[in-house]
Amino acid sequence: MSVDAVLSRISEIRTQIDALRSGTTATAATSAASGAASSTAFADALATATGSGTGTTGTGTTSAVTPAAVATSVDAGAGTLATGSGATGADVVADAKKYLGVPYVFGGTTTNGMDCSGLVQTVFKDLGVTMPRVVPDQAKMGVEVGSLKDAQPGDLIIPKGEGHVVIYVGDGKVLHAPRPGKDVRIVDNWYKDSDIATIRRIVPAQASATTATTAASGATDLQTAALLSLMNAGSAA
Repeated sequence: MSVDAVLSRISEIRTQIDALRSGTTATAATSAASGAASSTAFADALATATGSGTGTTGTGTTSAVTPAAVATSVDAGAGTLATGSGATGADVVADAKKYLGVPYVFGGTTTNGMDCSGLVQTVFKDLGVTMPRVVPDQAKMGVEVGSLKDAQPGDLIIPKGEGHVVIYVGDGKVLHAPRPGKDVRIVDNWYKDSDIATIRRIVPAQASATTATTAASGATDLQTAALLSLMNAGSAA
């Protein structure tokens, strides 16, 4: 690849990174001002390009680089998966486990206390998915799963009467906020298919192959940006 082609590519990458960081300018060239082509300089350049970790300043000291927050919020819909947030069923389970031990409080949606539907709404909110507040409305969201044998971690199980909702965590267990006097916990699933009004899948059970490929491609581009920033810094020294 010619030098002109390389410089053209780095220009494109920098434009993409700047856009992702919502206007925050933090180029790898600044972090590698010394132009030393060492492993430490590369690490600093890569950290700055990704907006994480620390960057080396011109004085040889380090300063924290604050990544720009990416605001992603999508509404859950009836008959469709909420794919825009990038969350998966595994993410639902992982986030729900943060609330283990929180006491049951009717109408609650915080770590001071929450009820079953408040727990569900809060977990999905954490993941960038807006869910309705009460069980009957939550029971209409996402796509229906045919039976317990098809349930995947992160699916919601709503019993007949729609008076409760639990999060399936896998291996025959569910996570829920049971009732007054209890706290958020994981227990063996006690529902049978005949007890269930509906099982809802709100987000994809797992990341798609396309998403994984895109992430890998993004990582390669960031490495390229860091290397080229070192080249530029070295030529300017």
